[in-house]
Amino acid sequence: MQYFLIIALQGFCIYHAIKSKNNYYWFFVIVFLPVIGSLIYLFTQVFNKKDLDVVQKEVIHVINPTKKISDLQKQLDFADTFQNRTNLADALLETGDYTNAIKEYEIAINQDYKKDAGVVKKLMEGYTYLKNHDKVVSCAKYINTKPDFKGSRSQFLYGLALEEKGESEEAEKQLRQIDQRYSNYQERYILAQFLIKKGNPQDAKEILLEIVTESDHMSKPNKNKYREVISDVKKLVASL
Repeated sequence: MQYFLIIALQGFCIYHAIKSKNNYYWFFVIVFLPVIGSLIYLFTQVFNKKDLDVVQKEVIHVINPTKKISDLQKQLDFADTFQNRTNLADALLETGDYTNAIKEYEIAINQDYKKDAGVVKKLMEGYTYLKNHDKVVSCAKYINTKPDFKGSRSQFLYGLALEEKGESEEAEKQLRQIDQRYSNYQERYILAQFLIKKGNPQDAKEILLEIVTESDHMSKPNKNKYREVISDVKKLVASL
């Protein structure tokens, strides 16, 4: 029993480290110092960020990922409300069950896409993973006049879908909107790749160099969080 508890503890810590994009050395600490390393990670990276109840729930969900889905399905069966259905859809989306997540979101809004912009954004995420570009574009048209659409991930997904549909000029117009300083690092990196592909390496290099400069002023947590994309950016700059 003690062995399985240690494995579960390690599993949660590794899951949390990946999800939080923490420094890679934590993986060595957790793996090679199973008990002490995991406890050090918990008290330095988890307990100071989350309540104990939340941590306990996350541990359970790591050990048995389907339990969260099952619990949320029971809540929905007991009370078929908009919130309960979207909670279930969110959990399905998180676990990569995009088809069923979309199904629940669609039922929640009952084809009224103006009902909840947050649900429409989640639908765009799901349809993007399923490569249903027509649906992504269709969803975007319901929220693209919202003040928070400009520079958002939703606009980014919209731009990518337009590119896949062969609407390159409009795609670039949308994608350029996400080029906002001190944010959207992964999206801006992809934008730079897009511009290089379209024969505009100079603009791409300008965006990449801005990201490199911004990375020099990042806080330590953000440097850890964006370490991988910053590394990719630097490699791409060096290749230009």
